[in-house]
This record gives sequence, C-alpha cells and structure tokens, in this order.
Amino acid sequence: MPGGTNGHQTQREQMMLLEPLPRVITKMAVPSIVAFLITSIYNLADTFFVSGLGESATAAVSVNASLDQIIMMAGSMLAVGAASYVSRLLGARSKEKADQVLSTAFFLAFAFGLAVTTLGTAFMEPMVRLLGATDTCEQYAIEYATYVLLVAPFMAATFVMNQCLRAEGSPMRSMLGMGFGGILNCFLDPVFIFGMDMGVAGASMATAISKLVSFAILVFPYAARRSVLRLSPRCFRFDRDIIVQIVTVGSSSMFRSGLAVVSAIVLNNIAGGISDAVLAGIGVSNKIMMFPFGIILGFGTGFQPVAGFNWGAKRYDRVQESYRFAARTAILGAAVMGLLLAIFAQPLIGLFAKAGHAREMREIGALCIRLQCLALPIHGWVAVVNMLCAGLGNAKGALLLSTARQGTCFLPIVYPMSWLWGATGAAAVQAAADILSLFLALPLIHRVLKRIQAAGRAEGG
Repeated sequence: MPGGTNGHQTQREQMMLLEPLPRVITKMAVPSIVAFLITSIYNLADTFFVSGLGESATAAVSVNASLDQIIMMAGSMLAVGAASYVSRLLGARSKEKADQVLSTAFFLAFAFGLAVTTLGTAFMEPMVRLLGATDTCEQYAIEYATYVLLVAPFMAATFVMNQCLRAEGSPMRSMLGMGFGGILNCFLDPVFIFGMDMGVAGASMATAISKLVSFAILVFPYAARRSVLRLSPRCFRFDRDIIVQIVTVGSSSMFRSGLAVVSAIVLNNIAGGISDAVLAGIGVSNKIMMFPFGIILGFGTGFQPVAGFNWGAKRYDRVQESYRFAARTAILGAAVMGLLLAIFAQPLIGLFAKAGHAREMREIGALCIRLQCLALPIHGWVAVVNMLCAGLGNAKGALLLSTARQGTCFLPIVYPMSWLWGATGAAAVQAAADILSLFLALPLIHRVLKRIQAAGRAEGG
C-alpha cells in the first residue's frame, strides 16, 4: 500500500494548498458535522427512552454525562494535541514523526481509560454521588455507569483515532466510525431498555456496545494500512518533543473537559438540591443544545487542520482567508440555528417530560434552551478563534478560550446566579458564561491575526 499512501498524501497536499478554501473547509467539515450530530442523537436517545421510566431515571442519565466528560478529559487532550501536531507535520512533510505522534497518543489514551475503569468500578457509589446523584436517582446512576466504565479505554482511544483521521484528510472514515456506532445505539436502546426489561442498565449496555463498534470501525484503516498515518506499538515514542507538543496544545482540551466536569457537577448539585425536575430539565436542555454545539464543533474541527496545514506549509495568506470564511459562516449559521431552536424549545423539552407533573421540567428546560440560543452566535465565533489557536499551535490562546465557557466565565457566576434567582439563575448561567467569553476572545484574535500578518511579511521579504 505504500504507493497508494503516497498518492493520498500528494492529493491531500494539493487540496489543502490549491483548492478554494470555502470548498476545502466544507469538504473537511461536513463529515465531522454529521459525526457530531449522530453522536448528539444517540446521547439524546438514551435520555429519550429512559424518560419513559420517570424523572429520577432521566436525572440519572444527565448525571452520568459528567462520567463521559471524565473519560474524555485525557482522551481529548491527547487527541486534539496529536491532531494539531500531525497536521503541521504533514504540512511540513514529516510523515514518520506524524506516525510516532499518533501511536504515542493512542496508547497513552488507552492507558488512561483503563485507569478510569479501575478507579470508577472500585469507587462506584461515591463516584455517582460526587457527580450529583440524589437519593432518588442514585441507583439508576450506578446502573448506567456500570457498562460505560467497562469500555472507557476504547472510548479514550477512539477520540485519538477520530481526530487524527481528520487531521490526515480522511474525515469520511472518521464520520463512518462515529456515525455507525451512534445509529446502532438508537436501535439497541429500546431493545435493551424495554425488550429485555433492563431499564437504565439497558441504556448503558447499548451505549457500551455502540462505543466498541465505533472503535472497531476506526481502528480498521490503521490495521489494514489504508490510512496515511501508521498506528503501531513500534512507533510509540515517549520522547520530550512529542509529549510537549501534544500536551501544550491538547491541554486546552483537557482543561476544557475537566472544567466541564467540575461545572456539570456543581450545576447538578445545585439543580438537584432544588428538585429532580430542575436537574432533569437543565440536563435535557443541555443535551438538546449539543446539536448546534456539535455542528459548530464539527465545522471548527474541519477548519482547524486546514489552518494548521497551511501554517506548516507557510501559506499565511490561506490561513487568514480560511479564518475569515470560518468566522462569517459560524456566526451566521449559529444565528439561524439559535432562532429555530428558540421557537421550538417548548415542544422539544416536552418530548422528554411526558408526565403531567413534569411542568417544572418543561418550563426550566425551555428557558435554558432559549437563553443559550441568544448567545449561540457568540459561541460559534469564539469556537472558530479557539480552533485557529489550536491549529497554529498557540497553546495559551487555545487554553484560554477552551476553558472559558465552562470554567473561568462559568464557575465564578454559577453560585451567585443560583442564589439570587434559584432555578431560573441555574438555567441562565451557561448563556451568561458564553457572553462573557467574548471579552476574552476579542483581544486574543487581534494578537493572533497580527502574528499571522507578521509571518506573512517575513516570508514575503
């Protein structure tokens, strides 16, 4: 397969350096968007089917969203850091080093997932209580966490393969792996939950099987040597340059995931202290908002390797052009999605609050969606700036923005807003944090664009 691999690499270089950038970014982004949308659907599928078991069961699934974030922490750090470095290495035609980066990130992610499995299984009850489970939903939360923990190593490694396939210009393979697993989960949920009468544990088992299938599909191109990059234990290199490059850029993703866990735990405990209905309403609304967030993240994920490749190839003019297109598209797209979701917020929440006594859940959930929709264009633009920083290897900028919306702009206001306005304040805090993140992104993008322009002048001179 060497000839085929070299041909693929040359074709990719021509696409990145010569084709019109709107077409390249769209080509890279569409499969990523589809994959994120399908992932959002199967995350919501668990909640939809479990909602038939009552508000406490729905709340338990919302609580366990933080467990997914814990598994994602190091997995996404290694994935994002590796993908950024791989894009730049391929742009500079250093394929052997790129193989080492992929393999190192993959095996480290698997080891991290194994540690989560071991610790989570050993301390199951205190873990779900820490995540925000109440007395009434604790047992459901334990049932859901059981099978998800077993596949944590495969989930963490999947993040790395998913990002690196996109970085090497194979977004369709990435989409197939994530997408097929998500579709399978939607079919397995009712079979295990109701057909086999497993309840919440059935939703967990369906999710675990789907994650294993996604892993198998994504690892196949590497095992069959049909990818540009090579994945092998022989390529594993625990050397300083690779680790520093992965960690400095990828740490932004790890801190984002880590702060997402902390903020979710804080919000779960605040909402659960009010009622299971408020906990379920905010949890469901956040899962619904994963659809526009997934589209924005998928678009940004398609934009990042384009910016990184052209930066590595010293095509600074194309880096600037790609940013301008991505920023305009993200703002406009987010505004349209926000308007549509705000209009249909009430019926959407109603799908997950079927019982007559679920009025409080519907009201709080719809409010949470509408407030986040107001801030969605800001979130879209900030995400593009974040991806630009990550693509260019600007670790500090990527870290600053990736930790803003659920960290530095969220945690200082969550308690005051909840104390002042109760359930309404808890529902509004994420939208307020998104607006505050704008004030961090504005001076940062000014500095980044000046750096790109200066590099372009130096190269031209």
